[in-house]
Amino acid sequence: MLLALDCGNTHIVAGVYDGARLLCHWRLSSDSRKTEDEYKVLLQSLLQAENMHIHDISAIIIGSVAPDLNFALIKLARKHFQIIPIFVDSSIETGMPILMENPREVGADRIVNAVAAHHMYSGYLIVVDFGTATTFDCVSAAGEYLGGAIAPGIEI
Repeated sequence: MLLALDCGNTHIVAGVYDGARLLCHWRLSSDSRKTEDEYKVLLQSLLQAENMHIHDISAIIIGSVAPDLNFALIKLARKHFQIIPIFVDSSIETGMPILMENPREVGADRIVNAVAAHHMYSGYLIVVDFGTATTFDCVSAAGEYLGGAIAPGIEI
């Protein structure tokens, strides 16, 4: 099973997938002061509540716009899951060309949102994500990431 982590500045959304099927998901507070051991205890208890175990996880993918969390999450994956996690960024092959002058400037959250929206819907798309920041991203009908904008989030 795949553990997918969407790490933002306010929350971490974690989900466990069996193939394309989402089995369970949780929303956790982002806290860069937490260690890999603290995240392990938290995830272990959440998995157990769903009758799963850490050893059921065979892959981990992380989309993070919160670099302060990355070190603890890498250590969590390696130490407690014995897995080298995959990090989403502009260099990962998603099947969606990023038609930006500097693709490295596009955050993991925006890449994942655009790819998921294109997978779910057809035609030209504007993808809006209301998180800590509000992001607007444009996807062509051919599935190309065209660009977007970032604005302050609704709570700001």
